[in-house]
Amino acid sequence: MAAMQNYAELLFTDAVKAYQETAGMREKYESIYANRHRGPLDEDTIAFLSGMTSFYIATTGANGWPYIQHRGGPAGFVKVLGPETIGFADYLGNRQFITRGNLDGSNRVSLFFMDYPRRARLKMLGEAQMIDAASDPDLQESLSQDGQGPVERLVSIRIVALDWNCPKYILPRYTEDQVAQMIAPKLNQLVEENQLLKARIAELESGQSPRIHSE
Repeated sequence: MAAMQNYAELLFTDAVKAYQETAGMREKYESIYANRHRGPLDEDTIAFLSGMTSFYIATTGANGWPYIQHRGGPAGFVKVLGPETIGFADYLGNRQFITRGNLDGSNRVSLFFMDYPRRARLKMLGEAQMIDAASDPDLQESLSQDGQGPVERLVSIRIVALDWNCPKYILPRYTEDQVAQMIAPKLNQLVEENQLLKARIAELESGQSPRIHSE
């Protein structure tokens, strides 16, 4: 199996380098990317992927037009299948088959993972294979998740290169569950205080002297 490549070596074309040179950034990027990660997937990357509930996958059609598709599921729906390979189960969608059709012409994909609460983003380049679920029962069992419905297709992607972006311009966003966890301690305190106030109001309305509550 070929080792991962340097992300910059694949995406910094001559035209890109020319603009970097004009902006006075070429030397800086040469230094930054000189020893960037070349695989296999490390523990931090695997942990990051295991917590993802969505990502975007880009393919290119035979006519040269790019296409971006969103994929989502419960945390853990993206599986690590090997040192440089990830995969996910593909469920019933709108049946336009754009991504699948594009992969028939070119298996190259670009993946974009966003962790909004932590303001982290991971970019990956890979070579994807999409097959019917029935053709590989073992892989289907590895990728499918309970409660997600019948699996139609299986996608495995050999990661060719990856890169982490800086957090600049990423606005934090939180899921409903994350917000609930964040406010739970304060909410519990407010519930207790509300119950205490109701009890005191009830005492006053009944003509009883309010009880003194000590901490």
